[in-house]
Amino acid sequence: MKIVAKTDIGKKRNSNQDSYAAGELPNSVAWAIVCDGMGGAAGGNVASSNAVKVISERITSAYRPGMSPNSIKNMLVSAITAANISVYDMSKVNKELEGMGTTVVCTVVTDSVAYIAHAGDSRAYAVSDNSVHQLTKDHSVVQQLVEKGTITPNEAKKHPKKNLITRALGVEEEIKVDYCEYDMKQDDILILCTDGFTNYVEDEEFLNIVEKNSYYEIADKLVQAANDNGGGDNITVVALAY
Repeated sequence: MKIVAKTDIGKKRNSNQDSYAAGELPNSVAWAIVCDGMGGAAGGNVASSNAVKVISERITSAYRPGMSPNSIKNMLVSAITAANISVYDMSKVNKELEGMGTTVVCTVVTDSVAYIAHAGDSRAYAVSDNSVHQLTKDHSVVQQLVEKGTITPNEAKKHPKKNLITRALGVEEEIKVDYCEYDMKQDDILILCTDGFTNYVEDEEFLNIVEKNSYYEIADKLVQAANDNGGGDNITVVALAY
């Protein structure tokens, strides 16, 4: 597996509240986590970094070669659930951290299958067959409006409530986690990213950057594109490929 990653404060924020981690396990198994924190001056950073730490530890300690797809799903959901409890408890103990939370998207890739779990509006994409495929569905107000037919996907990109999410880790005592699987083909690239990227880079530019740059430049170039297009938020991109 090949893994490249980049996080950047962007052009408008005073701090970077995104966090990520990625690594490899035996037998060419790869994993990655991306979180986008929210809440107060320090709360977002604390929430995202703590969630990444807890989930990383759970994945690296619990994964075993030969795990069934259902076992991998349970491992990811359990890891996010543990992180949710950790962040929620911290917010209740420290008044300055009250109300903090974070999005999360994480994956384990083994035997050409990407197992993906998420909550919030950080996304997973597959770049495959000369196109960009969004694998996760946002937990957001505008996504609900799109599904109801109230607004179009294009209108959602500029909607004043586009940053309002309906689900986040650490906000409630319990978290509902969405899950999906994606069969990766040769030369497919899996991308995990925060909305600081997706809100500023259209799919056409996204695809063009991936196709025209060497693999090891992809994360840098995608983050640079988000900054070039305004950089209005923290930006994080993790790319994984065989």
